[in-house]
Amino acid sequence: MTKRRLVVGISGATGSIYATRLLERVREVPDVETHLVISPPGVLNIKYELDLDRQAVFDLADHVYNFRDVGSVLASGAFATAGMLILPCSMRTLAAVAHGFSDNLITRAADVHLKERRRLVLAVRETPFNLAHLRNMTQVTEMGGIVFPPLPAFYHHPKTIEEMVDHTVARLLALFDIDVGGPEWEGT
Repeated sequence: MTKRRLVVGISGATGSIYATRLLERVREVPDVETHLVISPPGVLNIKYELDLDRQAVFDLADHVYNFRDVGSVLASGAFATAGMLILPCSMRTLAAVAHGFSDNLITRAADVHLKERRRLVLAVRETPFNLAHLRNMTQVTEMGGIVFPPLPAFYHHPKTIEEMVDHTVARLLALFDIDVGGPEWEGT
């Protein structure tokens, strides 16, 4: 069976809980494999926010790549994927993607997804937004990317942070036609 490849980049923004939970949920889907890249600030945030070391997160992925290895398969359009998700996406990473600065494997892989017209989702984490953030989000959107701030929904009456995270993760994965279940809006 050929598996769909999902590239996951973790940058140094807050919200690493979303990324680790997404990797856990994708493991439940037999026809999807994950290809993970974590920036050095992403590793620091994971340690600070979740008290996990990099190996614990690496163990959640099917394949792991070095952040500096811009010569890896993820840097080539010939490496077919179902898409890429940067979760969380820092404003630095957003700016690099918006302006084509492919100076590391996360931004290079994002550039490849844009040029190949593949799905690219940036789960931007910052508040409030300044004008540079908004312009960069607009630019990425105009290039075909999707900007998805991981904002919690409340229509499903979540009782825990985990329920809010799971809902957001399910919505993110749905953008790649990966179904992990979860509440859906059924109208009033």
